[in-house]
Amino acid sequence: MDKIAKEVLDDTFRTALTGDSKEYRESSSSLMFAFVLAIVLIYLILAAQFESFKDPLIIMLTVPLAIAGALLFMYFSGQTMNIFSQIGIIMLIGLVAKNGILIVEFANQKQDEGEDKFQAIRDASLQRLRPILMTSASTILGLLPLVFATGEGKNGRIAMGIAVVGGLLVSTFLTMYIVPAIYSYISTNRINRKIKE
Repeated sequence: MDKIAKEVLDDTFRTALTGDSKEYRESSSSLMFAFVLAIVLIYLILAAQFESFKDPLIIMLTVPLAIAGALLFMYFSGQTMNIFSQIGIIMLIGLVAKNGILIVEFANQKQDEGEDKFQAIRDASLQRLRPILMTSASTILGLLPLVFATGEGKNGRIAMGIAVVGGLLVSTFLTMYIVPAIYSYISTNRINRKIKE
């Protein structure tokens, strides 16, 4: 609208947004700040928990996978980026980080028990597959009523549901491949560190 107004209207005209468009523009900047703050906060909490800056980085690599999945599902379902879908994407950050936490934490425990880094991540991925699939499946099934919502305000619930469910579906399956691969390259080999100490 603004682009067309600049081309067609002269300086005596002014345009203004109202309704949903006005709310979206006003809330977009604050939601973007909340998104960045959520990522930084989760990274710092994970860095304190793991006592490392590398392991949280591995875990946070699941976030772009989730966002890509959410955007992909929103595109194919005809949903737009609105306040509700943005809130759903912010929710995704915490929901998908747990998959990476399960794998990385268990791999670190295996390394502390004396396993090689590559064997530790292989065992962690295999032994944490069922818990990851169970928690993701229960979350997705719990959110399906939002995807197929009816009645008043259904558009907001559908937008949020599709963003979260799509992001969880894509990130759950890609996490099982990406996190072990990145862990094997980035993570510290604890056996070598113990030998040096």
